[in-house]
Amino acid sequence: METIVRCNVEMEFREAGPLTQAAAVLRMQDGTELKAHGVTNRHPDDPGQQRVGEEVAAARALHDLAAQLLEKAGVDIEELTHTAAHLSH
Repeated sequence: METIVRCNVEMEFREAGPLTQAAAVLRMQDGTELKAHGVTNRHPDDPGQQRVGEEVAAARALHDLAAQLLEKAGVDIEELTHTAAHLSH
């Protein structure tokens, strides 16, 4: 039998001058919410392309979410097995 589970990620961006910030929230079906942030700072010589700053900030926020999710999974495994879990990125 196939089980389908859905989770949602919401991403919000803020830009102030050369600084772009991304805030990400992962909402899982069990009610768990993980929040992460990513930031990028455009070099003064780079052209002002908002999309590029958003992509970099989003990638950094998602990278942070991935690390948090691995940490959560490790804790969940340890609670079930009473054995240290070693999950790598």
